[in-house]
Amino acid sequence: MGQFHSLLSLISVEQLEFGKVGSRWDIRNLLIWIKKNLLKERPELFLQGDSVRPGILVLINDADWELLGELDYQLQDQDSVLFISTLHGG
Repeated sequence: MGQFHSLLSLISVEQLEFGKVGSRWDIRNLLIWIKKNLLKERPELFLQGDSVRPGILVLINDADWELLGELDYQLQDQDSVLFISTLHGG
């Protein structure tokens, strides 16, 4: 997890609040926010285009995001989003 973990500068985020009451956030907007606010270097190791790179598992409330609509999933209050790198050095 070394390099991937250092991309986020060892930040563990417990809770984020987005936008005004009534505004809708999806995973696409979350990734943009992460790129602007958390990624300190080499965003290409986390993002590819407007999505995460292959090899990064995204879980929303412990379910694979592919089952929930991926980038279009609308975040709900109290959602848990976890990014896990399945890539490792040899």
